[in-house]
Amino acid sequence: MTTDLNARHNEKMRKIKAARDKMMETKTEEKGLIMVHTGSGKGKSSSGFGMIMRCIAHRMPCAVVQFIKGNWETGEKTFLRERFADECRFFVSGEGFTWETQDRERDIAAAQNGWKIAQEQILDPEIQFVLLDEINIALRYDYLDIDEVVDFLLHQKPHMTHVCLTGRNAKPELIEAADLVTEMTLIKHPFRDGIKAQNGIEM
Repeated sequence: MTTDLNARHNEKMRKIKAARDKMMETKTEEKGLIMVHTGSGKGKSSSGFGMIMRCIAHRMPCAVVQFIKGNWETGEKTFLRERFADECRFFVSGEGFTWETQDRERDIAAAQNGWKIAQEQILDPEIQFVLLDEINIALRYDYLDIDEVVDFLLHQKPHMTHVCLTGRNAKPELIEAADLVTEMTLIKHPFRDGIKAQNGIEM
């Protein structure tokens, strides 16, 4: 009976592999992707920084422009600045979440400065991947012009440069322009049970 089960499994896997190999033969194009990580669930920035790690491993020069979070001492910022400063440029443009700064004009100025830096990094021929962390928050509050951002990504971004934009409430225009969109769905979060943000998990 075990022999029959194994044989059926092997035959099923053989058929799946044949179908997948045939499908992969049609996937030949390469391009720099516009990727959006959004949704109310945890993991948007974490996934973006996971791709930064992949870029470093593949010796792909990369950059991070962090919006909104400001002077948070996050593990990824410390890790990249202290150990991989040559491989990954790290810029912080925000001064903290909007309810902390309570100064819309300063928030707008910080976001626009961050967008200027982002454009410079995306256009730099040495950089192959740019993570725009929490830029969706700046777009949501109209600190940045969504049409300007989308137009730049579609018409000025170099063809082979990858850009990942994270943050809740991605605007429809950005979702439409993107090549890949992932929505993180909140099912459970310890914050609801009174557990604060912890090092290594949120920071």
